[in-house]
Parts: sequence; structure tokens; C-alpha cells
Amino acid sequence: MLKHICFIPPYAYPKEGFSHGGIGSFTKSYLPDLVNRGFKVTLIEFNKKESVKIIEGITIIHLKRSKIRGISWFLNALKINNKLKEIHNEHPIDIVESAELGLAFIKKRTNIKYIIRLHGGHHFFAESENRKINIWKGFQEKRSFKKSNGFIAVSNYVKKHTNFFLSYHNKPIEVIPSTVNFKLFTPKRDVVINENVILFAGRLCEKKGIKNLILAMPLILEKYPSMELHIYGKDSFKESRSYMRFLLEEIIPQIGLAKKNVIFKGEIPIEELVNRYASSKICVFPSYMETQGLVVIEAMAMKKGVIFSKYGPGVEVINQYVNGLLCDPYDIKSIANEVLWMLDNPESLKNIEEKALETITKNYNLDNIANRNINFYLNLLSQ
Repeated sequence: MLKHICFIPPYAYPKEGFSHGGIGSFTKSYLPDLVNRGFKVTLIEFNKKESVKIIEGITIIHLKRSKIRGISWFLNALKINNKLKEIHNEHPIDIVESAELGLAFIKKRTNIKYIIRLHGGHHFFAESENRKINIWKGFQEKRSFKKSNGFIAVSNYVKKHTNFFLSYHNKPIEVIPSTVNFKLFTPKRDVVINENVILFAGRLCEKKGIKNLILAMPLILEKYPSMELHIYGKDSFKESRSYMRFLLEEIIPQIGLAKKNVIFKGEIPIEELVNRYASSKICVFPSYMETQGLVVIEAMAMKKGVIFSKYGPGVEVINQYVNGLLCDPYDIKSIANEVLWMLDNPESLKNIEEKALETITKNYNLDNIANRNINFYLNLLSQ
């Protein structure tokens, strides 16, 4: 009987009042539900100091991360293994779950099943970001995959694309998307919509397609001169260079007078971002590569018109002109054309918004997703 599930780094539980990405959204929506279903849930994460907290019924164990150059990986792995041993002796663990690199240095026990959930690993994103495989990270990922007893992929796309680079070693694998926090992401009927706002949310980096969305603004403004692009997200760095600085210094000057219609809003708490979703006219996420695109289903759950990428998992979520639109994120005209179509067709946009909510409610509801995960765990334990 499945009783105790333990999640290990890179999993972490989002802090209240802070923004978080896809893995944070996954833990925030999924782990409390497991607790409500009667499971013991433990999450181990690294922090500045050691502590143990109970949040929403989840036992969250903070380990102090080692930063000793050259051997920090060994010391951190030792800390996780020692903690797993301690936890298992007190409350036997049935399932240990991590992401792609997470099992590389984990010492396995015969009475525990180990699972990797594919959120998008090093090989997956290295290709999309046009960078070489880091030998050390590549080694860890391959080693981690060999240790896993089974795999869960958050989309068909991440399952197939990861398999180009890494083997699943004939272990069980199932596609189960991450769910939405429906308590947070829900239609807000009392919010006034700003008809002139296009919203983008996500980390500021090349793969999110924000550069081409900015470059598409002059084409949009030719017909709708009052439209504004509001950009929410955390800056990122590539080779010590700020991507925000790159956008401001090299991309914004290319759009001339349209620059006054592009507004960087920075990183804001998730609860505040929800209100920004609600008050925007449409949401545009022209990513070059995603594993699932949680921001997309979160916006759709709020009954918003969404434009996503036609590449990657986009076609698994959006049916073109039915519950959303798909663009070519590499093509500035394609991005502009889909935005203009939404603005030109208000009645069709209303229908799309209705279908968007219907799609997410039906296909990404927490009860269904949780049951599929639990069944996968149980089938693995029976083997």
C-alpha cells in the first residue's frame, strides 16, 4: 500500500508572496492534494540553513547547501542520502521522485521505487537554446536515467524529444501533464479588462520568445496604436550578461517609437500576477521550446485568449482558432498576425475564452491528474 512519497532536489516549495516557475507550480498544486488524500509527503530542498517545517501538511526539510568548490556535488549528495536514510528509518518511503538530474548520486534501496518526472532536463534545453552539452551535467543526467525505475513526462513532446538524447532503458513511462492551481487561477469576473494590454509572463531569456514578441509590436501598433505590451518576469543571465540589458540595448532600439508601448513590469508575486492576467486583453507566450507551458494553461484557466507556440507541446493544448491560437515564434509576422486576428475578432475571442476554460477544466483538473499519478506509483510498486 502506497503511504509515503518523498520529493528531492531540484524540487522546492514556493514561498508565499514570491513568483515561481513550472516546478514550483507543480509542487504547490500537487503536493497538498496528496496530503489531503492521506499520503505522507516529504520534500527535501536546499536552503541557507537547516530546518524542518510543516506547510499545508507537507514535511519540508531544509538542508544547508555546501559550496566547497570541486566537491560540493559530493557533499550535497551525501547530505540527501543521509537524510533519506534517516527519514526511511522513521517512516518507510515508498516512492522517491526527482527531476532529470536528481537521481545521479542517490543511493538506491531495494524497497523504494525511484521516479524521474520529465520537466525538461539539460539535454532537452541545451538543444533548444543552441548550446553545447555540459559534459558534467550530461553525465549526471545519463547516470540519473539509469537509476530510475520509471518516468513521468509532462507532455508527449518532452517524452519524445528527450528520447532523442537519452534512453528510458525500457522502464515504464507515462505522459501525465502538470495540473493548475485552480484555487488561484480562476476567472475573475469583477476585474476590469484593459483593452489595450497584451501580457507576457515568463523568465526573460531567449527560449521564451520575448525578443520576437517585442519586435512584432510595430506591426501590431500600425493598426492598434494604443496597444501596450506588459512584460512580467525575472531577468536571466547568459555568460554573465543580463538578458534584460540585451533587450534594452539591442532590441528596443530596433522598434523606434514603439518602445514607449513596451513596458517591463519586472518580477511580481504570483498572487499579483493573477490579477494582471485577469485585467489583460490577451496573453502571448511565443516560446521556442517548452516542456508543457504551465503559464499557458494557467492563463487559459482564467478564461483568457492565449497565443502559444506551434512548436513543442503547443498542439497538445491548443486547437487553432478553437480554444486559442498558435504562432511561429521565430516569425515576427506570424506573432503579429495572430495578435491582430484576436484583436480584430472580438466575438470569436469570446468563444475562444469559453473553450479555453472548458479545455483546462476538463483535461487538467487536479482530481484526474492526481489519480493518474497515484495509479502510476501503485503499478510501479507492484512490479
